[in-house]
Amino acid sequence: MRNGEEQLRAMMIAGLGGDPQAHESLLTALVPLLRSFFRRRIRDAEDDAEDLVQETLIAVHNRRASYDRNRAFTAWLYAIARYKLVDHFRRRRRLCPIEELGDILVTEGFEDAIAAVLDLQRLLEGLPAKQARLIRDTKLDGLSVTEAAESARVGRSDVKVSVHRGLKALAARIRGGA
Repeated sequence: MRNGEEQLRAMMIAGLGGDPQAHESLLTALVPLLRSFFRRRIRDAEDDAEDLVQETLIAVHNRRASYDRNRAFTAWLYAIARYKLVDHFRRRRRLCPIEELGDILVTEGFEDAIAAVLDLQRLLEGLPAKQARLIRDTKLDGLSVTEAAESARVGRSDVKVSVHRGLKALAARIRGGA
């Protein structure tokens, strides 16, 4: 049986409230939804679709604190999935099939996703340029630490430290600590 919006939202909220079983149940329930989402959009690339499912589940877990409990959960989920798909096409230097572009970009809650991106851009602008660039490279654009280091002409450890410090500063700012 497929879980509906209200069930998924309830599991997400319970997980945010500290219920690890609800969070685990949520992630398990998302697998078939995400698998279907990616398989419809990436034909003949089963491994890529599975990788995207895993990447999206990790993103849902890592970014769960950004979920607004007053909004639809699936809109938030599919916004993350769309960004992962676009990043996948970008990494593969493949163009998104034009007939699917509207389906990828236009869904309920897309405006909320755009607002979140703009909020993120504003947050990143408050960081030192090097930290902001390395966070964009590694966390948003999907570059490896090695690729980001080569691009910025810095060492791998410098990338790791800068990203860590930048994310720590962002977290403090979001919590109102800075």
